[in-house]
Amino acid sequence: MSLKNLFRHENTRRQALVKGYVVPETARCVQCGICSYHCPIEIDVRLHAWLGQSVKDRHCLTCGECVARCPRGVLSFEVTRFFDERGNA
Repeated sequence: MSLKNLFRHENTRRQALVKGYVVPETARCVQCGICSYHCPIEIDVRLHAWLGQSVKDRHCLTCGECVARCPRGVLSFEVTRFFDERGNA
């Protein structure tokens, strides 16, 4: 991997963490609860996955612990389009 590709990957990752939220694939979730167990602010991510809802809790740090710890890869980040680059709502 070249240095340029590494920075591009890091920039994409940073944008997902800043403007993103956690999205579950409900059909693949086995309700193990590992995601909720590793959430540092104790959001019930498992419940969101069970209900098929994105984690849009205002307290979510978008730290990525739930996404990284999911053994089945059910969780992912999705970038919001709430604000575009020009700062318009």
